[in-house]
Amino acid sequence: MAIDNIWTAGGIVSIPLLAFSLLAVALIVERVIFWLKIKRQQKGIVKKALSLYRTDAYSAIALLKKNAQLPIARIFLEALELEQPTSDEFRLALDSATQAEIPTLRKFGTLFQTIITASPLLGLLGTILGLIQSFAAMDLGDAAAANSAGVTGGLSEALVSTVMGLVVAIFTLLFANAFRGLYLREIALIQEYGGQLELLYRRYHQGAKEYATHQ
Repeated sequence: MAIDNIWTAGGIVSIPLLAFSLLAVALIVERVIFWLKIKRQQKGIVKKALSLYRTDAYSAIALLKKNAQLPIARIFLEALELEQPTSDEFRLALDSATQAEIPTLRKFGTLFQTIITASPLLGLLGTILGLIQSFAAMDLGDAAAANSAGVTGGLSEALVSTVMGLVVAIFTLLFANAFRGLYLREIALIQEYGGQLELLYRRYHQGAKEYATHQ
């Protein structure tokens, strides 16, 4: 079967499966671009910001503002822009900002799961419809009178639709799991760097404020 005839051979369910496949590709491309930007820029910027923060908090904040497209930069800014926060307030700001960024990091997760779940079911529906077509074309009382084209067409539709549904689901599942792994690693990095920032705040800035207060 020629590749350009596969969607036609899949029957009516090939239409939603084609839509799912195109949607999955578009979402995957968007997520790949998103994660590539984060992985290329984040580590160096965060380390530079932490290094600057030891001696010049304003320069660190300016650097983070220039790179506010990064989720971790926005998280740090939520805490650093507070006016004289206590340690608990600083920690709470980091935690709240992290929670606010989770939807961005997990974007399209629900759509991925919908495609993964619905595609095999649509393939199964196509299988059933194809078998119904095959049985309808049969004349059990007179095999010679059976519509051979209808029988083979129905069987073809049943098999092709099943394969299409599985291919779309498996393809989407592989990328969805990869993005989930990136999300989990990103959360771990945010917690690690957030802990370092909180430690620096307590050591260099809150301590300096307490010393100035006692003088």
